Amino acid sequence: MIQFGTNPIAWANDDDQSIGADIPTERILDEAGRQIGFDGIENGHRWPKDPVELRETLEEYGLKFISGWYSTELLTRSVEDEIAAFQPHLAKLKENGCKVCVTCETSNAIHSDAEKPVNDKASLSAAEMLAFGEKIEEFAAYMADQGIHLAYHHHMGTIVETPEEIDAFMAATGPATKLLFDAGHCFFGGGNPEEVLAKHIDRVVHFHAKNVRPDVAKRVRDERLSFIQGVLAGAFTVPGDQDGAVDFAPLLEQLAAKGYDGWIVIEAEQDPKVRNPLLYQTLGLATLKRLSKDAGLI
Repeated sequence: MIQFGTNPIAWANDDDQSIGADIPTERILDEAGRQIGFDGIENGHRWPKDPVELRETLEEYGLKFISGWYSTELLTRSVEDEIAAFQPHLAKLKENGCKVCVTCETSNAIHSDAEKPVNDKASLSAAEMLAFGEKIEEFAAYMADQGIHLAYHHHMGTIVETPEEIDAFMAATGPATKLLFDAGHCFFGGGNPEEVLAKHIDRVVHFHAKNVRPDVAKRVRDERLSFIQGVLAGAFTVPGDQDGAVDFAPLLEQLAAKGYDGWIVIEAEQDPKVRNPLLYQTLGLATLKRLSKDAGLI
């Protein structure tokens, strides 16, 4: 069954916690759950750390805990150490009935560094990607034994950003490793979302409906801005925004054709002082539901 969710970074950013710091947590939950009507919400730094308290807090607003970003450091530590570090996050996922774990390697990522141009991200050699893929696959197999899919998030400022890196990563991993397909990060990373999704859709278990303002994205590249500076400049937006470049209709049609039955999540960080989260998230959800119905997804 398709469920629609959002991410709290539209209200309060995780990478730069000064963005949206003045917005009360209760407002985020009330707008997302009671006012807009999302089915669930992803993890954020404002949520309770205790798994039971997290579930009960979200339930008050009619929301499920969808999943949450988990940062691996497998380039610098063993799979055994990663599994040990993962246990508190795993407890939250299990308590909340999560089926996927949003996962990204961050040991050398720069997306949270407001001073580093996103263009200057690290990259792996072919051999390094193969070695990394082996470790991710082993970690994913552990997650699968726990009843959870590792949904790897290709992301700006990380070692899996471009379409070529997505291809190399998917080739370096096995069947236990699944993909979180993010339309916006795909576009910003130089990919054609329709082509990349079609190539890897058999392993897609989570979908982020992020839109991109192409003029701002170009400025981020040309002026060597950081990821955070790009966020504040308005690089990202929601489905349905006429300034956005991503066409979601064919993407949702692909998901429908493959029988996708997971979450569709709006992950669109913006400056809430400039763009009202309630208005933009309402637009995004209405657009996704209309296009999903047209595609036969719901």
